[in-house]
Amino acid sequence: MWKIISSKKMSDAWLETGACLHAVEAPANPDQVPMRDEKLALGIQTSALNPHHKPGLAPCLVVLGVLLSGLQVGLESTHAASTTARASVLSADERSTLLQYAKDTWRSFDRLILPSGLPADGLRRDSEGRTTPWMQTSPTDIAAYLWSVQAAERLHLIGASEARSRLDRTLTTLAGMDRTHGFFVNELDPRTGVAFKISPFDSSPSRLRLSAVDNAWLAVALTMVANANPSLRKRSQNLLEAMDFRYFYDPYDAADPVAHPGQLRVGYRTGDHTFYGHYGMLNTEARIVSYLGIVRGQLPPEHYYRMFRTLPEGLGSQGQLPRGETRKYNGVSVFEGSYNYRGVRIVPSWGGSMFEAMMVTLFVPEDLWAPRSWGINHPLYVRAQIEHGLKEVGYGYWGFSPAASPQGGYQVYGVKALGTYGLGYFSHEIGAPVPPHLPPRSSSFAHGVVTPHASFLALRYAPHEAVANLRALARAFPIYGPLGFQDSVDVSAGVVAGSILTLDQGMIMAAIANALADDAMQHIFSDGQMEQVVRPLIAQEDFSAGPPGHLVWVQPTLNDSEKHGMENK
Repeated sequence: MWKIISSKKMSDAWLETGACLHAVEAPANPDQVPMRDEKLALGIQTSALNPHHKPGLAPCLVVLGVLLSGLQVGLESTHAASTTARASVLSADERSTLLQYAKDTWRSFDRLILPSGLPADGLRRDSEGRTTPWMQTSPTDIAAYLWSVQAAERLHLIGASEARSRLDRTLTTLAGMDRTHGFFVNELDPRTGVAFKISPFDSSPSRLRLSAVDNAWLAVALTMVANANPSLRKRSQNLLEAMDFRYFYDPYDAADPVAHPGQLRVGYRTGDHTFYGHYGMLNTEARIVSYLGIVRGQLPPEHYYRMFRTLPEGLGSQGQLPRGETRKYNGVSVFEGSYNYRGVRIVPSWGGSMFEAMMVTLFVPEDLWAPRSWGINHPLYVRAQIEHGLKEVGYGYWGFSPAASPQGGYQVYGVKALGTYGLGYFSHEIGAPVPPHLPPRSSSFAHGVVTPHASFLALRYAPHEAVANLRALARAFPIYGPLGFQDSVDVSAGVVAGSILTLDQGMIMAAIANALADDAMQHIFSDGQMEQVVRPLIAQEDFSAGPPGHLVWVQPTLNDSEKHGMENK
């Protein structure tokens, strides 16, 4: 049951907007980079486009831009309401900087790609400064390469013939690879596309798994190839048709909604033939699976509203007690919960990272399609990341997201207050300290870790701040080079990760293509059927997110049947 306990008076500006507003498992080997969909905690898993300016939308977004100033980050920001408006807010100098970043980032793919047309998972810099590829890949890595080829073409870094040749080679290899239930396993040799039977890291037997979200990103990329390349359409569609995401769907059971919540399972282990986990939280990268499944008729539309905006009380510990109210959409009662971050209400992600909340926006214009939910939350989430880095902990830099660690291996970073996960993702290292002789830099908070791809994910909502942050990182640390940005930097000690990850390079390429080429990535993926199906589904929702003065409600509780399900789980 839910009950209202208080309601603050909303500002006149808010009222005027009306309808416009409203655990990663540690690898046994520290060099092994786990897939980012593996966020296991208490059995709960975190886990098209019409960008043209709409009459009447701009005033609402202008007011929202004013309200966002409640997060006083000390930076001037212009929130752009449309493709044209966002392009105009970038200065010629900023556009030139972004284009140079794209050129260098694209150069890294020449080192990452193998003759098979598959990319390695990343590049590691050795003691002599040479870069060598990690001999592992995944469906997400392959996807990142496919959409980066299309981004490079639209940024005029390569011509159409080269783009087609690259895509053709990758599609040829994919067509010859083994699949299970139409999906690709995560543990792949990029030289051949064959699944690893033995781990390349520690020679132990591989536990092969099908990941719902990793295969979904590959489906996104294949959809883009099909949409933008008529000569490759049939081959892309052949690969797509075999990927039926209802395979991962656990239908809703009112008699036991905890065990069967109407959500997607995280994955499937092929060795012991078992599914594991559920993607319970909405504000994670895994919602891309939901969009794909719904638009292809493989998942019921109401599934979107079965995911949690905040974790229900009694279903596990979480970062803070959510506040909100219950609303009904598509026959489903949804608790529209949110967290408080420095006076602002925000719908959290699982760990508080940029990757979780913002990666989907590279391909789906959620802020325009759902102005009363994502249109409010995304800008606020970005502003909160900026506020955390510059004000709350005083690093002098911002942008926190899973990345290769400056200490080696892989780590999840985020803003704990923006995440549901009770243990939290932190914006600093929590492992062994870096060498003590390295002096701290700008922060009294030890070993804050900033990852550049997070700034690129913020380009849509804080373009000037994003470019300024990237420039500042490049000036202060040895993080930028001929292959673009290294994956992260300990801004307190000045230690840079000696690694480049394919997925992060792919997010950078997609973000720049959107910023400089009229939302090219969103257009290619989301125009047409995606918009026709998904837009009206998500447009009806009202998040409880908002600036100071927004409504505050009590947290949800489980009903008797849900409590019974928890007791027996």
